[in-house]
Amino acid sequence: MSPTFLFATGIENSSPTIDNGRLRIDEAEKCKHYEFWQKDFDLVEEMGIKFLRYGPALYKTFLGPGKYDWAFCDEVFYSLHSRGIVPIVDLCHFGVPDWIGNFQNPDFPSLFSAYAQAFAQRYPWIQLYTPVNEMYICALFSAQYGWWNEQLTGDRNFVTALKNIVKANVLAMNSILEIRKDAIFIQSESSEYYHASNPDSIRPAELRNSQRFLSLDLNYGRRVDSEMFEFLIDNGMTREEYHFFMKNNLKHYCIMGNDYYITNEHRVFPDGTTTASGEIFGYHVITRQYYDRYLLPVMHTETNLNQGPNGDEAVNWLWKEWANVLRVRNDGVPVMGFTWYSLTDQVDWDSALRSNVGNINPSGLYDLDRNIRPVGEAYKKIIKEWGTVLPTNSVCLRLPILMPDNSNKTSKREKLN
Repeated sequence: MSPTFLFATGIENSSPTIDNGRLRIDEAEKCKHYEFWQKDFDLVEEMGIKFLRYGPALYKTFLGPGKYDWAFCDEVFYSLHSRGIVPIVDLCHFGVPDWIGNFQNPDFPSLFSAYAQAFAQRYPWIQLYTPVNEMYICALFSAQYGWWNEQLTGDRNFVTALKNIVKANVLAMNSILEIRKDAIFIQSESSEYYHASNPDSIRPAELRNSQRFLSLDLNYGRRVDSEMFEFLIDNGMTREEYHFFMKNNLKHYCIMGNDYYITNEHRVFPDGTTTASGEIFGYHVITRQYYDRYLLPVMHTETNLNQGPNGDEAVNWLWKEWANVLRVRNDGVPVMGFTWYSLTDQVDWDSALRSNVGNINPSGLYDLDRNIRPVGEAYKKIIKEWGTVLPTNSVCLRLPILMPDNSNKTSKREKLN
């Protein structure tokens, strides 16, 4: 079957720890997905969506070296398979199991690689993966801002987290390819930009704008800028570690998924501090910067905006992002898909998951009672009207996306047991 444009949504599954590791923030639990997962999949079908960013909570599934609990995974992935919904499997979303500790642990890459291979062996029909979600943001929030997981600050801690996270992603890709040779990896990475607020801010803004590329540079085996090489070496990366990334270039298996929110652009001040600037350049300009750097097919893998009193803000943001996607595509960039993230409202993202107070963020296609929001109706309309107009060019993918075979469901179920 020829692939179509990848209209997608996702189930929010962030699971970082806060309070010095004592409290786990599990968004799938907060958003009631464990309770209503069957209904959630019904809603995906109701939207006319065939691709779902989805993954099990790593801390619930990966119990120790060689020890896994697949019970929930078996249920949900069999259900997706039988429905003909193609998962883009998100294996690590901002958190690791307690027994691993945090992203400062040098054993994390090899442990995670083994987990990824075990997952691929158990579900061999799955082709699309995001091994580690938003690698740059994960390292930044955990080891530079001090918000999650290790809750550390400073450049050395940031570089340690970053090299471990990206190495985990690279090793996981290799492990999955051993099982599924036609696997495709859709990086979901935050596309950022830093604006100088005055002439004295130009230098710190330039540094930030170089650092934003580090995760993808390392992941794609692209030589980093000379100043960033010094930054990495000065903060603990060895030459051997750097050479590992340069020698493990798997970009020909990748689609560059980039995420864009109204919070992705920043103003920088002379002392290096930042504040949100709101949308200045927008998705089109920033995505073009990333594409020109990596020359990979692109997918818009995350966006949303909280619904206002009338729902207009989220609907208008959806149409603006969609217009940007079309503009990028018309400029010659191979755009593979678009994602409103997530299916339902989220909880406590107004504090970037730093608090556990239960604030509902009305940003989903559906609310937490599973009632459709105006933005859900608008997205459904986009999918219906544009779904047959924007076929994906399979040449860009290099490999076909294999849709699930829905025949012989019983035998597929038996294979899980």
